[in-house]
Amino acid sequence: MNKKNFLSNRYLNYGLIFIVGLLLGWLLFHPRHKHETENEIKKEVSHETIWTCSMHPNIRMTEPGVCPICGMDLIPLVQGGTSSPDPDAIHLTHEAAQLANVMTSAVSRQRPVKEVRLYGKVEADERKLQSQVAHISGRIESLNVNFTGEIISEGQLLGAIYSPGLVTAQQELLEAAGMKDSQPLIYEAAKGKLRQWKLSEKQISDIESSGEVQNNIGIYSNTRGVIIDRRVNKGDYVSQGAVLFEVADLSTVWILFEAYESDLAFLRKGGQVSFTLQAFPGENFTGKIVFIDPVIDPVTRVTKVRVEAGNRSGMLKPGMFATGIVKAMPEGPGDNIVVPRSAVLWTGKRSIVYVKLNDSTEPVFKMREVELGPLVGDGYIVKEGLKEGEEIVTNGTFSIDAAAQLQGLPSMMNKDGSHQ
Repeated sequence: MNKKNFLSNRYLNYGLIFIVGLLLGWLLFHPRHKHETENEIKKEVSHETIWTCSMHPNIRMTEPGVCPICGMDLIPLVQGGTSSPDPDAIHLTHEAAQLANVMTSAVSRQRPVKEVRLYGKVEADERKLQSQVAHISGRIESLNVNFTGEIISEGQLLGAIYSPGLVTAQQELLEAAGMKDSQPLIYEAAKGKLRQWKLSEKQISDIESSGEVQNNIGIYSNTRGVIIDRRVNKGDYVSQGAVLFEVADLSTVWILFEAYESDLAFLRKGGQVSFTLQAFPGENFTGKIVFIDPVIDPVTRVTKVRVEAGNRSGMLKPGMFATGIVKAMPEGPGDNIVVPRSAVLWTGKRSIVYVKLNDSTEPVFKMREVELGPLVGDGYIVKEGLKEGEEIVTNGTFSIDAAAQLQGLPSMMNKDGSHQ
């Protein structure tokens, strides 16, 4: 009996211990497991991913796939339900910004130097063009200048002319010379007539001293330069005032460049121009701007810019093509804010950029209208609308603007936007 009771008590104790263990396990582990399961479910719900297209941000899907518009793979848009505090801002994930190749840079002040390239050609100095004319009617008996391009000097004998009127005037001079003591006024009048026909004092003196009438009178050059146009031949009859030769003094020449309207802000009188000629590759010439035409050609939309250059050596010949470079800074004191051309969207009336908002952990951008100055190299001077240190989009601007248009936010084509 004692042995039987001992065994019964032993089994009873084991049973009680087992039951107590079950109760303790249920109390300790069952609520915690339930709590963790609920947290995991909440976590999964809160981290549910919304999928969108980088090119069409209006697409919203709860599962990954492809865009129904363009067929691109969808990317996760929002995790954790974050949103931009600014209703006019466009919000992207890091993945969307990377796929759209969005790049930003900080706005800085620079002292821009504009390199203006000009094209033109060498021209004769208009102030040094002169016509050699016939001062009396007659027939050309001889010519000492026979071709265009010949160089002449002042006072050089160009040819001879026969004129009946000049023969008569010489006879009057010889008759008046015989009574110049008694009739000095008639004598001076006869000489004055010959002077009006541009005979020199030496020619008049030779006629008087020889006592003979000269049938042919020499034509002497009244300037120096290059014959650029020959308008007379031997034997031609010319009237008084007719042009015999066109003469150009090429000791200095003009280089006439054509400048577009957008370049005029960087060109000013007295500015230095470095230019090259196709005829002399590798050789540089310099000159100064002496005149900017105040009138713009209504057809070509360019204006003439005149540069003067010395040409004692005769290397610069009218008609040569020239390429000029002007390095200039825009007018105004101090440095200027300059942004890359790729950062600006231009509608014809408005110029906009996208500024990155720094109060978000993800890429958030907002459109801003700016006032542009002239184009300098690869960037625009910004007069108003940006501050130094702000971060703007320099690549992918159009993609961001397209996303803003699709979401009804302010954009290039819609200044005010239309929130839906």
